[in-house]
Amino acid sequence: MAPADQADPRAARLKQILEEKAVLRGEFTLSSGKKSSYYFDGRRATHDAEGAAMIGALVSELLGDAGINVVGGPATGANAIVTATQIASYAKMQPMDGFYVREEAKGHGAKRLVEGNPPARGGKVAIVDDTMTTGGSIQRAIDAVEAEGLVVAKVVVIVDRRQGGAEALRAKGYEVEALFEADGEGNIL
Repeated sequence: MAPADQADPRAARLKQILEEKAVLRGEFTLSSGKKSSYYFDGRRATHDAEGAAMIGALVSELLGDAGINVVGGPATGANAIVTATQIASYAKMQPMDGFYVREEAKGHGAKRLVEGNPPARGGKVAIVDDTMTTGGSIQRAIDAVEAEGLVVAKVVVIVDRRQGGAEALRAKGYEVEALFEADGEGNIL
């Protein structure tokens, strides 16, 4: 998918928030191990009240239009996105359930890897995350929900760094959409 329609005032405003708050410049090592001159800290947008509202509205529309009513993703990057999406979907009278995928199962309680309200086996879900480089953390979340018997109907990220993650997931048959993309210099497109 092409990035969000920036003629939509919500997308245009979200882009501003991302540029102002979430793009950090310097020398960073990404979760993929790659080095980068910029870092996209999506939590700075998802934990901004206005940013969360825009993200929730845009993601809930993408998923609702696809008939998906359960959303989740890897902790911690997806947690605020899931909650914002749930709130926006409820406001539209199309409520979505949510879940998150732990890095590892707890050693106590229910000892689950997938927490929250995932659907029953065979249910369709969307996986969301704040950013994607190689797609590794998203793939781990996909593996966890598929091990629970769920079907990943769509993957949505706030920013695709365009470094192979979307292509790798598409090659495995997943539908991947990004609200925005970033070029090699960290400019949000």
